[in-house]
Amino acid sequence: MNADTRRAVHSVSVNTRAPIRPHTGHRPRKRFGQHFLADAWAAKVVKTIDVQPQDVLLEIGPGAGAITMPLAATGAPILAVEIDRDLAGDLAGRVPPNVSLITADFLRTDVVSYLTALQPSRPPSTGTEPVAPRRFRVVGNLPYNISSPILFRLIELSRAHAIFTDATLMVQREVADRLVAKPSTKAYGVLSVFAQIYADIERKLDLPPTAFSPPPKVRSSVVRLTFRRSPVRIVDELVFQQVVKTAFMQRRKMLSNALKHFDATAPAVLALAGIDGKRRPETLTLAEFAKLTELFVSVRSSR
Repeated sequence: MNADTRRAVHSVSVNTRAPIRPHTGHRPRKRFGQHFLADAWAAKVVKTIDVQPQDVLLEIGPGAGAITMPLAATGAPILAVEIDRDLAGDLAGRVPPNVSLITADFLRTDVVSYLTALQPSRPPSTGTEPVAPRRFRVVGNLPYNISSPILFRLIELSRAHAIFTDATLMVQREVADRLVAKPSTKAYGVLSVFAQIYADIERKLDLPPTAFSPPPKVRSSVVRLTFRRSPVRIVDELVFQQVVKTAFMQRRKMLSNALKHFDATAPAVLALAGIDGKRRPETLTLAEFAKLTELFVSVRSSR
């Protein structure tokens, strides 16, 4: 960690038994999508995360610290990224030394350089058991208005650096539905495909609006993304992304028409792939999107 990085990180030593003061005097800001989690529900989320001695945590949007403080009590090192300066200033005065707090926009911050400088808090070695390798894990109560961009960013970071083991995140129920959606369902779309290519996803917990202050107008869910390698071969990431996005931009059209906007050879490529051009985009599996990508790349390279 260089000098500039050290200056950006605030680690403040406090009495960890001090009472938590959730969002005292702070008016939730709509532009940040702020809804503060009640302590009872925060405890359930922390239990779901199940912190282990080898873990290093990245928390996106710690807010008033409802999740941060009980996570910190486990002794795990935490990098907490908060965009709201007022909330970050209040939290900086309460967090223990194992919490590194930065005031920044997660979408624009190189969190990897911060995380790799942190070491987990492991129990003393007995000398008879191997030491578990360091795990980087993500947690967060994501702002509803930017939850999809944050998810795409996490997927991008996981693909580029292969650093994260998993991410336990609170999102709008509708977003959770999209993350776990299967082909041929209404919720299945771009987010479903991009997330499921690189992660196994499960819904862990559902929360009512009353779990937050102020209560949102929607219900929420906690999901876990366990990152892994793609189960299908993607020959060109950029082309794959373009094919998926173009297909779902015209999801009510037949595939042959929807994909013409990507490449005029779409009907021929669909025929080569053995895919009926009359099908709808939401019926395609991950393997079929990967096959189409491979064929589009092959056709273009032969021109």
